[in-house]
Amino acid sequence: MDAVVLNDIRFQPDVEGLKRKLRVRDGGGWADRFTRLVQEAEAIARPRALYGVAYVDSRSEGSVVVDGITLNSRVLRVNLENAHRVFPFLATCGTELHEWAAAQEDVLQRYYADEIAEAALRQALSFLREHLNEGYRLGRTSTMSPGSLPDWPIQAQRPLFALIGKAEELLGVRLTDSLLMVPSKSVSGIRFPTEQTFASCQLCPRAGCPSRQAPYDAALYDEKYRIEKVETSATMTQEAAH
Repeated sequence: MDAVVLNDIRFQPDVEGLKRKLRVRDGGGWADRFTRLVQEAEAIARPRALYGVAYVDSRSEGSVVVDGITLNSRVLRVNLENAHRVFPFLATCGTELHEWAAAQEDVLQRYYADEIAEAALRQALSFLREHLNEGYRLGRTSTMSPGSLPDWPIQAQRPLFALIGKAEELLGVRLTDSLLMVPSKSVSGIRFPTEQTFASCQLCPRAGCPSRQAPYDAALYDEKYRIEKVETSATMTQEAAH
């Protein structure tokens, strides 16, 4: 896969939106310090992303082969039933914000810095999505990321990173031995065209998740993704005898 790097993403933080989210009150003791934190982050931030165009080689019941790399996931395999071209991607807040946030000595200040870095990541993802939509006229798309569902666990980072290629060289993102990404405010996944909008949240029963993007649908897995068991001829013969 030939990676396309998007490194001209400007971080434009929504200061008032961040204040509301983090409950930083104007006139409070933290208001000015928080504003200075955001200004520091804006000055050094270099959020970026990369993607590539990849093609589905083959499918089995519980996996799909993309550019020669096997991705084991029944849900992904079904979602790619009618897709021939997919877009593996990686987006990050950047090493600059990651190191800046980690260097904050005050606990609350470090928490705020992490949230600011998260906002930079979200802008990188938004920039990437708009770039793909404008450049490839994709229409309706959905994404899946390793670790978002038990069906495609965090271990899937290894084959996905193999598909993406030189993630650390091109973007500064690496996998640890425990398969976490550094910088931690990074997201990897596959974007694909789809007739029906899909979000992993639809298959996740976790209550109170602050990142939920869609309601949990308890019936969806059985209706769309469960592998139907084919009865053996011996079983059917026995039933016919009764």
